[in-house]
Amino acid sequence: MEYTTLGDTGMTVSRICLGCMSFGSSDWREWVLEEEESREVIERAVDLGVNFFDTANVYSRGESERVLGNVLADYDRDSQVVATKVYGRMGEDPNSAGLSRKSIEQELANSLDRLGMDTIDLYQTHRFDYDTPIAETLRTLDDAVRRGQVRYLGASSMWAYQFADALDTSDSLGLDRFVSMQDHYNLVYREEEREMLPLCQQEGIGVIPWSPLARGYLARPHESVDATTRGASDSERDHLYEHPYREGGGREINERVEELAEEKGVSMAQIALAWLFHQNAVDAPIVGTTSVEHLEDAVEALEIDLSESDLDYLEEPYEPVPISGHA
Repeated sequence: MEYTTLGDTGMTVSRICLGCMSFGSSDWREWVLEEEESREVIERAVDLGVNFFDTANVYSRGESERVLGNVLADYDRDSQVVATKVYGRMGEDPNSAGLSRKSIEQELANSLDRLGMDTIDLYQTHRFDYDTPIAETLRTLDDAVRRGQVRYLGASSMWAYQFADALDTSDSLGLDRFVSMQDHYNLVYREEEREMLPLCQQEGIGVIPWSPLARGYLARPHESVDATTRGASDSERDHLYEHPYREGGGREINERVEELAEEKGVSMAQIALAWLFHQNAVDAPIVGTTSVEHLEDAVEALEIDLSESDLDYLEEPYEPVPISGHA
């Protein structure tokens, strides 16, 4: 395993963050692993040197947090960096969603209880809340840090101007600021390179991209992806086709990933991850998996060296696509 610091925090994290959306309960999504199977993947991640885990209160309606907490309770808590998120609706109560003081404080307490932890290392806003003033959200998060319930604050997908305003508001009010950005970024969706990633580099913000394999589109030839989705449920097809991965040169990029993978004797997923590891702005892609084998492949991707010509070849077909993931 390789390690880096998360942005300018000085906190050391593994170059792979294990995404925990696939752990919890299959009642939530049919592809989600139950606790026993989830434990196998999480324990293997620890064995491989992964110390960075990302979940959210909405994943399996809290079961992901509970499962992660149960497994990590068997290990040294000081060696783990645990991240979770708040924003999505957790029940019928209208205050179970959003980033108001009430919503954050009650959902933070619930997350701590499910995780079985006194402190969350990285507490992230899952999306931007248009109904709550950003100063209220930031003051509430700062209070959580000062109470010792949270160590660092992070954000997820939003417009760059919104993130810049949040950072400026924190600075002007003397509040703890966001130290990380969890954004949508991969070989076939690179719109974050226009504003968000330069902003993060300028401000010393850690970048932990979600969907590094474009929901599996970069893990196998596009013909296989399309064949797979024909047999999937309507909800799963909608999930796979939600983002514009096949637009803007996406199909040709997919073919070039396949070609380069064959040339180097590795998998397509490993090439796609290796490309992210070569991006200076990226600290740790969030890799979600339901397979120990795929997890091991992801770790091996750290050893793949891509030349400048390889990187240029993979990137050349890309064309702008509509913003997706938060708009």
